[in-house]
Amino acid sequence: MTEKRNWSQDVTEHSNAMDLEPGVFERDDPQQIARSLERSAEASRRRKSAPYRSAMSMLTFYINRAGKNLSEERRAILEAAKDALRKDFHRDPK
Repeated sequence: MTEKRNWSQDVTEHSNAMDLEPGVFERDDPQQIARSLERSAEASRRRKSAPYRSAMSMLTFYINRAGKNLSEERRAILEAAKDALRKDFHRDPK
């Protein structure tokens, strides 16, 4: 049952779309998270969509799968990382 319960962790750690830097989602600076995701997405040759979409998808996936286990502070940092990612890719804010 553990394997079934932890499939999302496996996706985050072993995504076929891009290789993430270790501990990227544990960082406290939204800019650092966004830049790390941007670097990973830009460097990936396995992704199936544009770098922005891949990076934002991975961040959103992590937030959604962590769900109620995220503290308000951690969720705020990750949501701010989304805004930073939009800015880094010159996208309009939400």
